[in-house]
Amino acid sequence: MNKFAVFAPLALFLGLSMILFLGLDKDPSILPSALVDKEFPEFDLMALDDEHRQITREELLGDVTLVNVWASWCYACSVEHNMLNKLSDRGVKIVGLNYKDQVEDAMLWLENLGDPFVYSVSDIRGRLGLDLGVYGAPETFLVDAQGIIRYRRVGVIDERVWRNEFRDLYAELLVEAQ
Repeated sequence: MNKFAVFAPLALFLGLSMILFLGLDKDPSILPSALVDKEFPEFDLMALDDEHRQITREELLGDVTLVNVWASWCYACSVEHNMLNKLSDRGVKIVGLNYKDQVEDAMLWLENLGDPFVYSVSDIRGRLGLDLGVYGAPETFLVDAQGIIRYRRVGVIDERVWRNEFRDLYAELLVEAQ
């Protein structure tokens, strides 16, 4: 029998084990985004609560904003929603990106759970989500007053995540905006 044939499975096993071991310390919620430090993508979408109102990227300009990707079909979004309500009550400007959802379902969801959003845009086809590189809901982007994406979070925001990942950068961006 060939020496290579004997050791190949062992070498393959060791190689894959090393790759998996090196990935153990990685946080799966921190995904690199090619859009961090780039302009928020252009968009022209219908307001969730008013089919006659079109909203564009220009409405993000001038304020530090969290853009939260959410949907009524998303269980993790319902887990996160109470925290978004609290942040809104604290004066954090949050814009909703309702992702691949039915307008009626989304409106009912907000009616039942509260609406922390200054406004929500309806991205039924997921085009803006695609431009943002959205993997799924929830995802949150921190956008500065000039419309530049400064941070991206995949997954639920809770008090710990806000404190450890968003709060200080948000406060810094508020100071810069003045």
